[in-house]
Amino acid sequence: MARRLFGTDGVRGVAGEFLSADLTLSLARAATLRVATERPRVLVIRDTRESGEMLEAAVAAGVAAAGGDALLGGVLPTPAAPLLVKRYGFDLAVVLSASHNPFADNGVKFFGADGDKLSDAVEEEIEALLDVPPASPTRIGRVTQLHGTLDDYLRELQSRFATLDLSGRRILLDCANGATFHAAPEIFRRLGAEVEVLHDTPDGRNINAGCGSTHIETIAAAIVQGGHDAGFAFDGDGDRVLAVDRDGTVVDGDELVALAALHLRATDRLPGNGVAVTVMTNYGFHTAMASAGIAVETTAVGDRYVLEALRKRGWALGGEQSGHIVELGFAPSGDGIASALLTLEALGDVALADRHAMEKLPQRLVNVRLPDRAAVERVANDGAMRDAIDQEELDLAGRGRVLVRASGTEPLLRVMVEAPSEQEADAVCARLVALAEAAAGLPAS
Repeated sequence: MARRLFGTDGVRGVAGEFLSADLTLSLARAATLRVATERPRVLVIRDTRESGEMLEAAVAAGVAAAGGDALLGGVLPTPAAPLLVKRYGFDLAVVLSASHNPFADNGVKFFGADGDKLSDAVEEEIEALLDVPPASPTRIGRVTQLHGTLDDYLRELQSRFATLDLSGRRILLDCANGATFHAAPEIFRRLGAEVEVLHDTPDGRNINAGCGSTHIETIAAAIVQGGHDAGFAFDGDGDRVLAVDRDGTVVDGDELVALAALHLRATDRLPGNGVAVTVMTNYGFHTAMASAGIAVETTAVGDRYVLEALRKRGWALGGEQSGHIVELGFAPSGDGIASALLTLEALGDVALADRHAMEKLPQRLVNVRLPDRAAVERVANDGAMRDAIDQEELDLAGRGRVLVRASGTEPLLRVMVEAPSEQEADAVCARLVALAEAAAGLPAS
């Protein structure tokens, strides 16, 4: 077996092409077969993409063909999966979503009975089972609609934030025409906020289209005009969030984690006095945590690696600059809605615009899109490219840093530079991007 279908967040690709109904059925069948129970119970949820219903049917067929029972939970944010797995004692959960990708893409990701995403080793076992000819099943499973899942998820949120009173707060939400379009406005209203919502009318094709956390400029412009206290933008599947203050300034995952860390430590809810973040996290975060006496562990990019570090260290809080924030006091996954509520809990009576959790070092990030992942790897390992990176790192030693890495989900080379000034960060990044484009044979941008 030479394939490697799983990326950093499941199997993802263009629905109906790479991610066909046949492949999706086979993945669901293989994942169900390796569950060590006689009659596995498998939760299936999805986001709002037009391909979701087709792939939902394929997953249900694969689960049933392997002798499992598929329970269809409908459209829900990804983080609802681990919560519902634990509430109902499911053996497996399947989430159909391509997160922040355009509508044409979709993805399949799995959560185990413990609520965690499957490990690399288990994903390899699933891929190996794809090559095993299907045997005649001893029984055929059933497919059932699971009602009340949205209420279950909202109940978990309301229980966690029972003491949070948002009365008098004017909050703007951008639901990205995705999986949070029901849940996010409802929980904020239940907690007393005056809520206005952008992009909560999904049509199957408008998910992430000029909206949500990947197009934060939309809510940033709207919040200034509307005079809201704070705004929160989710991605298509609701596992990440970015915030915007009343001045239209974007508050990324680094600042949100810093706010949460200081708050949880002050309330004696930060086990081990430590947080886990990724290599993309701003240098200013590390400085702030050191000043506060909070330990930091740095991981590879991907919320699964953040979670692994938290489990290893016995810690509870971690996250990514992109807005994936894990707080194990609530759930073992990134949850955009819970992270937004945690931010407001951390702020208390302080306005988001008056936050002071960290000072960010100027950062420049450019995604260089290449034809395929093979081209990304080739450019990332190009000799001239590596030499240039080494030289820029040497020049910035003690003042900033350079990070060039391949995306785990798209054919992108991510070039990130932090420097004492925006001008220097822009200049270093521009040089490396130009070199990457030249190595790939692309016209200069």
